[in-house]
Amino acid sequence: MSTSSARARLALIALLSATTFYCFYKSRRLKQLSLNPNPSSSPPRKGKLFFISQTGTSKALAQRLLELLASNGLAFELVDPSSYEPEDLPKETLVLIVASTWDDGQPPSSAKFFTNWLAESAEDFRVGSMLLSQCRFSVFGVGSRAYGASFNAVGRDLSKWMRALGAAEILPVWEGDVDDGDIDQVFEAWSGKLMRFLKGGVAENGVALGNGVGAGAGAEGEAEYSDVSDYDEEEVEDEEEEEEEESGVVDLEDIAGKAPSRGTVTVAKTKTKTNGIVNGKRDMVTPVIRASLEKQGYKIIGSHSGVKICRWTKSQLRGRGGCYKHSFYGIESHRCMEATPSLACANKCVFCWRHHTNPVGKSWQWKMDDPLEIVNTAIDLHSKMIKQMKGVPGVTLERLTEGLSPRHCALSLVGEPIMYPEINTLVDELHRRRISTFLVTNAQFPEKIRMLKPITQLYVSVDAATKESLKAIDRPLFGDFWERFIDSLEALKEKQQRTVYRLTLVKGWNTEEIEAYYNIFSIGNPDFVEIKGVTYCGSSATSKLTMENVPWHADVKAFSEALALRSNGEYEVACEHVHSCCVLLAKTKKFKINGQWFTWIDYEKFHDLVASGKPFDSNDYMAATPSWAVYGAVEGGFDPYQSRYRKERHHRSNQ
Repeated sequence: MSTSSARARLALIALLSATTFYCFYKSRRLKQLSLNPNPSSSPPRKGKLFFISQTGTSKALAQRLLELLASNGLAFELVDPSSYEPEDLPKETLVLIVASTWDDGQPPSSAKFFTNWLAESAEDFRVGSMLLSQCRFSVFGVGSRAYGASFNAVGRDLSKWMRALGAAEILPVWEGDVDDGDIDQVFEAWSGKLMRFLKGGVAENGVALGNGVGAGAGAEGEAEYSDVSDYDEEEVEDEEEEEEEESGVVDLEDIAGKAPSRGTVTVAKTKTKTNGIVNGKRDMVTPVIRASLEKQGYKIIGSHSGVKICRWTKSQLRGRGGCYKHSFYGIESHRCMEATPSLACANKCVFCWRHHTNPVGKSWQWKMDDPLEIVNTAIDLHSKMIKQMKGVPGVTLERLTEGLSPRHCALSLVGEPIMYPEINTLVDELHRRRISTFLVTNAQFPEKIRMLKPITQLYVSVDAATKESLKAIDRPLFGDFWERFIDSLEALKEKQQRTVYRLTLVKGWNTEEIEAYYNIFSIGNPDFVEIKGVTYCGSSATSKLTMENVPWHADVKAFSEALALRSNGEYEVACEHVHSCCVLLAKTKKFKINGQWFTWIDYEKFHDLVASGKPFDSNDYMAATPSWAVYGAVEGGFDPYQSRYRKERHHRSNQ
């Protein structure tokens, strides 16, 4: 067949397809008219208010708008796209959408069928550009600038597809930027402007509104993106410049109903010029974040730090046993302070205890508090929480007094402590007070690991051993997260003090990666490998985990033994803490001397070594591990000098 014949045949097929589609659409329309010969006499359809939400934020915002619409006598129906038939869209005359953007610029799973239908229809030449010609719409997007080019991609795409199908945009897309922390005010600004258009009957692009709202049938056409706010040109220029910069993120899409956003960048910029800005830097902890974290028991320090009393601190104050760090390393749990100088993180892990109510960011973009002030305030707030334990059954005056003077600081509370620019000064201040430091980093800032001064014990979270599973579990913000991860392990290898790989086992996600984990042992060459079962922290829209993903202690033991066996004797299972579902692997030649494990720490010796200013390594401050903490001991890692407390549980019978 010649080229010209082939082209002619394709053109004929396209023409027949278009004709068939037109006839189908026309016959369907005629059928509708025959059932309702006088459509103008029927009551108008309610406007549709769609919410596209993963965590509940967009839904909560949509519900707020629904109440505002109702109070102004405007009839709208709240719609979940997962239960809506997209083929009904041509019937709609007024559509409002509040849409969040999820991973990689994609919509939440509940809206994928809806958005796919729009995308395919907009790109299908057989559908045509008049399918939604009777529809007027507006979109408010909720997203995070941390994701770069995919920021608010769903909201933008929805607007593009709707316009491509002939719908008229009554307001250009307002983009909710979670960096700015002013979701309530920005959403209200968008809602207020929307209300003026709905009640007045004419959109800012001159499009008249139908469906009984405002004026009648009006002009058709595409909305123009000229001016989306009531602010001056200088602020609009500021917005354009800001869009070209990479900034830190306050990711509050995950605080349901509270996430910050903006109609335009200029709205938030106007607010922050007089609120929470110092030398062009904003507070990391916005009022919304503060309220959410304080509700969870966190004490916020300044503008970016936090402290919280651990349940194991309370437990050992009551003489009921310490945490796994007590069993593995001799930490006194009742004298341990959990804190962080940076509530921000660069990951959104599926097992995050905070359900992502803390900020996220790729770099430090916020105001910075003084490290001495952070340490002083952390100790003060920690001591006040300890004092509240006075009078609690089991708390003795001796333990309470000891608890008021913390000797250990776990810089692992939440976020990424190593992001704080003055982390070395903060660590120096803790050591000056002879407070030991355990710091955990999420392996995304290798340069920060290299510049870190000696600390008591440095952890790197190794949540997976392959690029694919690490992305699925940690959900990192960085595009080059795997390269950063490997480089962080290499940076760990350069450290002379005690180093640890922390493995969190999530059944069904990373428990089959024995060989892959072993392959990365040589990269960081850690002194220890902590293997812990994931802690289930309740249901959350941000996490797919259930109790089925939580391994039993027997599962953790089996995994640990298999990994130790694969290391060919380089590592052995040294300790366990049954209550925490946690097992410790240690380097055999380094920490097992004449059959005796030396995983504990001589803390006084460590502080003397730091104060000397001379080089030292992990061998210089190790101490003998007690028999009750050793793997396989009948105590299971429980300190026999403590009193085991078993909570009485009353489970319902299966009968």
